[in-house]
Amino acid sequence: MATLFRRLTSTPFLRAQFRTLILSGQTFFFVHLFWEHFYCVGAATGASMLPTINIAGDWVVISKLYSRGRGIGVGDMVSYVRPVDGPGVHVSKRIIGMPGDWVVADPEKGDEMVKVPPGHCWTTGDNLPFSNDSRHYGPVPLALIRGKVIARFKPMPKFFENGLKDIED
Repeated sequence: MATLFRRLTSTPFLRAQFRTLILSGQTFFFVHLFWEHFYCVGAATGASMLPTINIAGDWVVISKLYSRGRGIGVGDMVSYVRPVDGPGVHVSKRIIGMPGDWVVADPEKGDEMVKVPPGHCWTTGDNLPFSNDSRHYGPVPLALIRGKVIARFKPMPKFFENGLKDIED
């Protein structure tokens, strides 16, 4: 191993090539770490989140600091693996119920109430008629949440905030 290192660093040209290789590896490692554990960017498609997110052309920023349901609450928009499709299909929906909450199962069809089980949340799209969400496949396990959608940066930058406020006495 030491002989290989001496050969790779024996001439200025090879030394520069070796340094470039090491820096490229470090950059790749940093980008991978950042993308997998902190933030990622994804294209949004579909009409389920209109008017918050457009049908096509919007790119959203997802904070993975909220993965597996850490620190999320009712009113937050999250990205998760849709339970009926497997690991390849990610969707963005709004949380309307957390564990223990009672929610209206489908406001378009009646007033049946459902209690959200422990370790799950209830999600819907902002555009109910065009959303395939918890009304169709039930509560979503918090473990499937990839992160919280915090911003849209294309076409027009906009940061999302949870508009719900606590009731003051």
